[in-house]
Amino acid sequence: MKLETRNFLLRIIAGKYRGRNLKSPPSLEVRPTSDRLRETLFNIIAPRIAGVRFLDLCAGSGAVGIEALSRGASHATFVDSSRAMCALIKSNLELCRIERSESEVIQSEVQDYLRRFVSKQPDSGKPWDIAFFDPPYITNYLPILETFGAPSSSLLTEAGVLIVEHSKKNSLPEELRSLVRYRVLKQGDSALSFYEGE
Repeated sequence: MKLETRNFLLRIIAGKYRGRNLKSPPSLEVRPTSDRLRETLFNIIAPRIAGVRFLDLCAGSGAVGIEALSRGASHATFVDSSRAMCALIKSNLELCRIERSESEVIQSEVQDYLRRFVSKQPDSGKPWDIAFFDPPYITNYLPILETFGAPSSSLLTEAGVLIVEHSKKNSLPEELRSLVRYRVLKQGDSALSFYEGE
């Protein structure tokens, strides 16, 4: 059976790369965060975006992490298990002429990447100020959430926030050991859950 394809219009909404059109995933199996939901997300985190280290997990086209860079993040790390998606992210970074020092693209399963990062601390790099996790909605979210919530994880800075996009029908836990959900925003079929340290 031939896989149906379509092109999504992805654009940078605000900041120094505002209006740039990005290349989009061709497959229906990839669900980009909508422009509307992305705009809502960044309206919420606008006061804390300047100068942050941003982690985009299940990054797809890279639109969320690139939006973060456009709005003033100092660095974005993009993680996706698909080689094709990682190539797409690199292409979109080049389209926006983003300096290589401002980004890193890693092909890896999210859980494997996070485990490696935690196990190599403090040598693996600095923790992130904002992490965004947007897997396919059928994914079991708990292993990743528990990795972030482990007291010894060192994935987030002291004031860091984890933002999870999920189906509004999927109820995520209110607490993840060291993290507590402080906000849920629903829009259409999607929802954003915001977690921070107690």
